[in-house]
Amino acid sequence: MSRTGKKPVAPVSGVTVTIDGRTVTAKGPKGELSIVLMDSVNVENGAEGLVVSPANDSRFARAAWGTTRALIQNMVTGVSAGFEKKLAIQGVGYRAALQGKDVKLSLGFSHEVIYEAPKGITLAVPVPTEIVVTGIDKQQVGQVAADIRAWRKPEPYKGKGVRYAGEYVFRKEGKKK
Repeated sequence: MSRTGKKPVAPVSGVTVTIDGRTVTAKGPKGELSIVLMDSVNVENGAEGLVVSPANDSRFARAAWGTTRALIQNMVTGVSAGFEKKLAIQGVGYRAALQGKDVKLSLGFSHEVIYEAPKGITLAVPVPTEIVVTGIDKQQVGQVAADIRAWRKPEPYKGKGVRYAGEYVFRKEGKKK
């Protein structure tokens, strides 16, 4: 039994969720998102909100039950409040700067790295060593943050690189004489 799937998706003020066949659409103040449901799950309006249930008793249907409920909850949260990921840059000479809607990264390469923001994502650089990625799609926000981090992952000896805010980097001891 899915503990996540059992919980209904509670309605949020300002967000309208419509079910049209196998498509669930959430529309709110920040935008609109939709998802196409798998055949193994059903969604209906209940007293406490949207209720997700497995279509049959197969193992796949039970697995997709909680996942579908979480995806719908993320859609509702995204169109009402949005999602945000912060990246911290550490290292001498490592910095970021906003160039229009894109971010220009100086990460120790012989050239500047320019990361173009995809549609639906807003990049901000409040200080040269911090990047804030915001958007309404949780998966897309996480993917953009991972793409930026992949340019220079934090290394274990000096800790230099791009890391998630609050991420712990295991440090190794250098060579001994």
